[in-house]
Amino acid sequence: MEKAYLCKINWIGMRFRDIIGQATIKQQLISSVREERIAHAQLLTGPEGVGKLQLAIAYAQYIACAHRTETDSCGECPSCLQYQKLQHPDLHFAFPITESGEVCDSYVDKFRETILSRHYFDLDDWYKALGTENKQGMIYEKESSEILRKLSLKSFSNGYKVMIIWQPEKMHAACANKLLKLLEEPPEKTLFLLVSEHPLQLLTTILSRVQQIHVPKLSDEEIMEDVRCRMQNDECKVQDIVRLANGSVLRARKLLDESDTKKQFFEDFKSLMRRAWMVGHKKNYDALLELYQWSQDMADSKVGRERQKAFLQYAQSQVRENFIRNFHMPQINYQTSEEQDFSKNFAQFIHEGNVEQLMHELERAEKQISQNGNSKMIFFDLCLQVIVMI
Repeated sequence: MEKAYLCKINWIGMRFRDIIGQATIKQQLISSVREERIAHAQLLTGPEGVGKLQLAIAYAQYIACAHRTETDSCGECPSCLQYQKLQHPDLHFAFPITESGEVCDSYVDKFRETILSRHYFDLDDWYKALGTENKQGMIYEKESSEILRKLSLKSFSNGYKVMIIWQPEKMHAACANKLLKLLEEPPEKTLFLLVSEHPLQLLTTILSRVQQIHVPKLSDEEIMEDVRCRMQNDECKVQDIVRLANGSVLRARKLLDESDTKKQFFEDFKSLMRRAWMVGHKKNYDALLELYQWSQDMADSKVGRERQKAFLQYAQSQVRENFIRNFHMPQINYQTSEEQDFSKNFAQFIHEGNVEQLMHELERAEKQISQNGNSKMIFFDLCLQVIVMI
């Protein structure tokens, strides 16, 4: 496979060559077309951020292409040009939405825009695009009728009609049950491509009707190429992000976007733990006054509740990483080089006797912030609890 994806910051195509890595899966999909053994219902599973949705689209484009090659669609025929905008009349999408009275067609333009602008994204990104971060989406029962209607129509190009269902585990049970017969006995030249991160949440009757394709994590080398394109002249930071990404290009890109915020969270975490240790072990009461000031700074209205919650989530992750560090298993320890340097001396203070209590107090503080509690009291109480436990 060509590595034409290297340094493509903006994804403008729907071809296999535009997708990072996954050479084995690409070849598997291509071979199914060239050998005329396209399964009518396929389920692409795997971690988030590894290219499942992108592979599904590139596969559908390859099937529809008038001049496909042994390795990819041509990118120039009328069908490919329509796929490039995700507007081929035989390509349909179903995905979670947050309004029960609506159907996916009401939001399909936003969904296309999200794919074309972000390429890799997750449910949180999609809800933000919809402006409904605080709601949980679903593929509602009403959508099943829309799917049946679309697939009963005659194909525009006399080829395959493709229905891509993103996050099928979000289907309402009534919707999923109504699709069972269609999955088992679809109209001629109908292709279902389900894209899931949690296949065990699907009905077993659906799983029994689909061909499953597991899309694995990307290699560090593949992630590294993408990160280097976005970050110049900082090889140490590149290495950190690749390690923390754990095979997900989406995770790597989010880490890039969050790097400045995470750096501040790390400084705040160090301040909390160091001062709590000084009070508890050295009886340094100047450090207690500093902790009080730290709690006031964290509670400042300029910080905002979302950032406060994000810090508490970060602190929970660092407690976990410091606890795991004591087992000397670097393959399951995900920290930047700066975090690792701090943990060399600090990890010993996170142990079996306090790790659960620490996690509980951090989770409790996060919940109280979410419930609009008094943030000054919440953060200072957290400081006192950490002193006792550290």
